[in-house]
Amino acid sequence: MSTQVTVHRMVTTTTTSAFLVNVGYIKTFPGIVKIFQILLGCVAVGIIGHYIGWNGHSDELVPELFFLLIATTCLITTTILLLSCLCSIATASIIPKTLFETLYHLVATLLYFASALYLLIHLTNKRYRDQQYVAKTAASALGLVNTALYILSSIYSVRTFRRG
Repeated sequence: MSTQVTVHRMVTTTTTSAFLVNVGYIKTFPGIVKIFQILLGCVAVGIIGHYIGWNGHSDELVPELFFLLIATTCLITTTILLLSCLCSIATASIIPKTLFETLYHLVATLLYFASALYLLIHLTNKRYRDQQYVAKTAASALGLVNTALYILSSIYSVRTFRRG
């Protein structure tokens, strides 16, 4: 006994204007590290920006400005990277495989380390301690901790880049 079966297929397409957020990226190692980098960067920029000595000599201003410049640049770039990975699943899978993220983390590591160490050396070599010494030293220490986080991101991004 044979039976004849007819199959009808209907294809419907819908469009949506909903904005989807890739919250799964926050649960990954690079997402968690980027969030900590942003939080520490905000605190460091806030401290050094508040306590920077604008009325001092220019040679005393250079280490603080250098640290502020590097911390702000890294904060902005890391925030943009995090937001782009949160807004697009394709971006979150493509950007770690590119050379940009690898080079960015390596350069950010070196510059953050240089600026935080320069500020710390400048603060400890002073013959007199100003009122903001402790706060500026804390900002420099946060910069060194953020350097360690950028080292972790560098290692992870180099491994991801090599995997292709």
